[in-house]
Amino acid sequence: MKKVYNFNAGPAALPKTVLEKAQQEFLNFQNTGMSVMELSHRSEEYESVHVKASNLLKEILEVPDTYEVLFMQGGASLQFSAIPMNFLHSNNIANYILSGSWSEKALKEAEKIGNCHIASSSKDKGYSSIPSAIQLSKNPAYLHLTSNNTIFGTQWREFPVLPANVPLIADMSSDILSRKIPIEDISLIYAGAQKNLGPSGVTVVIISKQLLEQCHKNTPTMLNYQTYAENNSLYNTPPTFSIYMLSLVLEWVKEQGGLTYIEEKNHQKAQLLYHAIDLSEGFYTGTAKKDSRSFMNVTFTLPTKELTQLFLHQAKEKGFVGLAGHRLVGGCRASIYNAVTLESCKALVEFMDNFQSNNR
Repeated sequence: MKKVYNFNAGPAALPKTVLEKAQQEFLNFQNTGMSVMELSHRSEEYESVHVKASNLLKEILEVPDTYEVLFMQGGASLQFSAIPMNFLHSNNIANYILSGSWSEKALKEAEKIGNCHIASSSKDKGYSSIPSAIQLSKNPAYLHLTSNNTIFGTQWREFPVLPANVPLIADMSSDILSRKIPIEDISLIYAGAQKNLGPSGVTVVIISKQLLEQCHKNTPTMLNYQTYAENNSLYNTPPTFSIYMLSLVLEWVKEQGGLTYIEEKNHQKAQLLYHAIDLSEGFYTGTAKKDSRSFMNVTFTLPTKELTQLFLHQAKEKGFVGLAGHRLVGGCRASIYNAVTLESCKALVEFMDNFQSNNR
């Protein structure tokens, strides 16, 4: 088999042992004679998968009993609409922190629903850092932020502290399950699965029961969070295979030692790459300010576009996949989600060092 180092930004690398287990069970899940994709979502066999995924997520993330875990579809992009449709009422204002392209898109959708306010932004700095100096509007319905910015390589280290009556909503699509987070300080967390949780297809929502009670009664059924909470995310056919894969990934995380181990390993990987960038004497330049650097997406540039293209070409020949920066910003990006190994990062650093030596 061809040796590949997968640094894709999403869909991203999955643990090899997870893929191997899925392969073993693919044609005959738990002696049913069927693939998990063929099972009825009302069957006992699938129900056990569904419940296990939910329970493992609650256990690993230490989700309080005052929260519900929901499985939805449509990715994080559908949540951009669902959130204001549920919680942005006519007498309130939705507050957004702009830290990159995804938060801009979330705001754009909310503006179609009701009144919005930009509470903070780092757009004037090219989104090279996490915004500061948050200024809430009057009658805030909620404050929305994107915890990790895949395109610009920035990440919130700590979440803002808000008045008790202002829900904090976080898009954690690209760093959920990568570190310990204070669930009780965030009223709603949502995440598309295709970074750390599993393959694309399922979106995880963790929502406080208190906020759940505030869902607008006229929200369309499949966008209303209460629909999922009241029906154990089984109102209609869920993305069964994606939830099955999510359960296997969660088992893997638990076997690795949980979030304590995962977070330590992610820091090691990020520090390895940032160290190589900082010691390159300007050959590689990190695009994010040091105090805002992401532990999930390491973004950097080379001195010229020609060198960048040569770097990416030679990297691909060596088996490094997914290192091109997002089309909006160019440059390079190494996405080092949970399943990306320390060995892969060491191999990339070795390649970067050799490339610099040969192209001074």
